[in-house]
Amino acid sequence: MARVMAGPAGPASAPASARQYDKQTTEPISFYLSSLEELLAWKSTSDDAFNISTEPLAQRQPPLNSRRPRTLVCHDMKGGYLEDRFIQGTEVCDPYVFYHWHYIDIFVYFSHHTVTIPPVVWTNAAHRNGVLMLGTFITEWTEGRKICESFLSGETEAYRAVAEQLAEIAHFYAFDGWLVNIENSLSVSAARNLPHFLQYLTAQVHKHVPGGQVVWYDSVVRSGELKWQNELNENNRVYFDACDGFFTNYNWKEEHLLRTREVADDRRIDVYVGVDVFGRGDVVSGGFDTNKSLRMIREQGLSVAIFAPGWVYEHLGPKDFLNNEDKFWARLSELLPVHSIGSLPFCTSFNLGMGKRNFDKGQENRTEPWYNLSAQEIQPIYTKQRMPHGGWLQTRCCLQDAWCGGSSLLLEGTIPSDAHHVTARLFSFQVPAPPRVFLLIIYKQASQAVTISPQFTTRRRSSVCPPSPESHSPEPTRHHPSPLLTPPPRVAQFLRGCGQHGKHGWQSRCYEVELQNCFLDELSITASRRQSDQGEMSFACRLGKIWVLDALALRSPAPTAAASPVLPIEVTHVHWHPSSAGWLSLSLNLHWTYPSSKAICFRVHYRSWACASGPVSPLLPIGEAHAPLYRVMELRVPEAHSESSSCRLEFLVEPVSEDGLQVDPAMWGKLVFVYSDPKLPSTASSDSV
Repeated sequence: MARVMAGPAGPASAPASARQYDKQTTEPISFYLSSLEELLAWKSTSDDAFNISTEPLAQRQPPLNSRRPRTLVCHDMKGGYLEDRFIQGTEVCDPYVFYHWHYIDIFVYFSHHTVTIPPVVWTNAAHRNGVLMLGTFITEWTEGRKICESFLSGETEAYRAVAEQLAEIAHFYAFDGWLVNIENSLSVSAARNLPHFLQYLTAQVHKHVPGGQVVWYDSVVRSGELKWQNELNENNRVYFDACDGFFTNYNWKEEHLLRTREVADDRRIDVYVGVDVFGRGDVVSGGFDTNKSLRMIREQGLSVAIFAPGWVYEHLGPKDFLNNEDKFWARLSELLPVHSIGSLPFCTSFNLGMGKRNFDKGQENRTEPWYNLSAQEIQPIYTKQRMPHGGWLQTRCCLQDAWCGGSSLLLEGTIPSDAHHVTARLFSFQVPAPPRVFLLIIYKQASQAVTISPQFTTRRRSSVCPPSPESHSPEPTRHHPSPLLTPPPRVAQFLRGCGQHGKHGWQSRCYEVELQNCFLDELSITASRRQSDQGEMSFACRLGKIWVLDALALRSPAPTAAASPVLPIEVTHVHWHPSSAGWLSLSLNLHWTYPSSKAICFRVHYRSWACASGPVSPLLPIGEAHAPLYRVMELRVPEAHSESSSCRLEFLVEPVSEDGLQVDPAMWGKLVFVYSDPKLPSTASSDSV
């Protein structure tokens, strides 16, 4: 247990940089760089740790370098850095979220600041779902021309310094590269150096960021003139040849696509044809008709860049956003091949990273709205379908109830009178199937007239490993896992981590299936009627959590998370402010070390110990961290009774493991914080950090 003494000056009480912290609240925020000078002066500091993504890029199939056309989403909403800038989350009703990750390959966070560093909450969510995250380097108009002349018209060292800084920023904050957008005219000398800069930047990103990408936006041509081409041609091919991808402007027609395909030749999937969902300019389509543009693009075997899909939220409003969002992506889905989960174990609670309330093991533990995309978990395939002879089936997000987090997955529909069951596909896999698979499901259903059960499909192993859509692998085989009435001991541990079964209406079930020489292909949920001849039958079921586990892996020694203590907690940036009579307001940073693979997040708690002979308070929650650090903000604590007396706080950090098993409290991180007469700011001083 660490112990910190806080006297008049306090430990590590030097002010923190305002760039990494909100000026009003001192909470950690994501940020951008506004100028070339800021970019060249950038150096990492300990305060930047909040902005480093802790989520490794999940394995996905097929890999990005496969030969099928890709889908890029470019997120542009109201200038960016809205509620998503708050790294520890914030209270907001009906925020914008993106969750159809299985359709896309690359996500670009776009703004009109010179250097757009993606907010870490977005990078965490994208990586968890196997999607690359790119930032944006942009110059525009008169000021942009000045910037470009300053680093492109001179010596090689100038543009190399810019490229090296951009690559180092992507590496340090753990995102995957850059969209480069030069929307201003250039001098002859600057235009001559631009392809060299782009080529060097691409090489530096590849060197420092495994699997990194640099994508060029269709803007200036090789002469330096700002002239959008709406296609790849000989006027801009020099930039395409220098980097990983080309993002066309939006005002194209079919003839542009034909010429682009011819020029791109065997690199056609590296061309991302731009589609503005707002439908601005002379475009083929936008809004709910975006599929018309997408169909034309796919007919030529080209990739697509969907720009500003936040149109659904901005244009139609937040009131019915989730339904409208599902409608928008459903209209595109037949033209967007999904990427598949590429490894086991697999686990999700369907958390969107937001909610009107928050739940833990089915019990409500927070009644305020919240938003934190770092908490978003792997998302399913959302579907809505009508049967040929009546009946329908839909999966959608449910914010009214959850097992863990702010949402569950609602499976609802009607089984038609001539059918025994309906089946909803949830996840696509391309994973070599272990000989024996365990599947655990936590769910809640109102009616017992329908049974809920899982279904796997598999594909036979072949010379193509894993099978791809181009390999024409055999038809899948369906498997119906058998329920386990008495799960093996290690699986029983997982179920015990679920808490009291049946509490708050949630149930848990364990299944097993034996497989041989195949790949897992899909995981679906089937709703079946218990009795025949009952006519149409409506049903609804909430899915709270799903695990897919390799039985052989469970025979290995028990998880070691409980044997991994949180290493000593360090304290920095302590700030005191007066509160009410007899009370103070305390803010500080807590840092600790813990193996990243053994915790999905950390819960931070505290208790107030005796000031002189005062009582000891119960253990109280402060917040949740998705990295091994947390800023405590404006914690109300008692004032010491005199200069000679002292008060004591205890901070505790609880690792949260994916399997739901509680880590022994003896292994939590603990810090005793003792204070007596802290130095308070004068009324004339600034409250900024």
